[in-house]
Amino acid sequence: MIRELAADTEATAEIPKMASVEKFPFHVPHLEELAGVLQNELKNNFADVQVSVVDCPDLSKEPYTFPVKGICGKPRIAEVGGVPYLMPLVNQEKVYDMNTVAKQIDLPGAFIIGAGESPFQTLGINAEFKPIVQTQSDHKPAMNGSYFAQINPADGGYLLEKYSGKCNDFGFALLANLFASEGQPGKPPEFSSCPLNSDEDVNNWLHFFEIKAPLVCQPVFVSRDPGFDLQLEHTHCFSHHGEGGHYHYDTTPDTVEYLGYFLPAEVLYQIDKPKDTHTFGRD
Repeated sequence: MIRELAADTEATAEIPKMASVEKFPFHVPHLEELAGVLQNELKNNFADVQVSVVDCPDLSKEPYTFPVKGICGKPRIAEVGGVPYLMPLVNQEKVYDMNTVAKQIDLPGAFIIGAGESPFQTLGINAEFKPIVQTQSDHKPAMNGSYFAQINPADGGYLLEKYSGKCNDFGFALLANLFASEGQPGKPPEFSSCPLNSDEDVNNWLHFFEIKAPLVCQPVFVSRDPGFDLQLEHTHCFSHHGEGGHYHYDTTPDTVEYLGYFLPAEVLYQIDKPKDTHTFGRD
């Protein structure tokens, strides 16, 4: 487990039956080696940095309140769908299910976190999704602690809600960048009706808000794309004070503090890779 401290109506969704699955094994460095690399590189961006190898904290406690105690045990990354299913125009056929994804990545019963698109097929809206899912196994039922954030049609602000308060399924749609493991403790608005064809189009469509700390963020990132056309970094966040969304950047670079717990994945799975792609909308 790498610890970083830096300051400065219901339906069942299924993966398409013919969805492709590609697999790529990662080189996994020793945690001490990785900690040293992160320490050296983060010093270029933060006034004070401390990176160390620590025991995984109990993630079932505040502020995380996850249904498991850790993020260790057969760690892997799953990239499902992709940005080309969201833009230029949304592909409403692309709906998925977390329990099925767990089987697709050879880890039934996996604990899954990350960032993705909410299941519009059940919510009926476009919203940012923060998956926190203990998938179904032979020994445990599935548990969904996910959040979603949407634009409030009443005042143009945003709403953060628990997904289980609205729906009982385990679906999502279009795209997701997911980190999956056995969940063990351990030491180591509406969709756009106009095509979105550039980053400028995307930024004009999005709504940006400045939200208050503290936030619980769920980043999934890879250091290099081995030829899979990956979204290299994707982070969604939630809070216990009703704020959350897609993380873009900090607005107080002189005072911001980050505390992160990370674990290198052993393997990458890419599910239902888009055949037609582009390079915008990846922020």
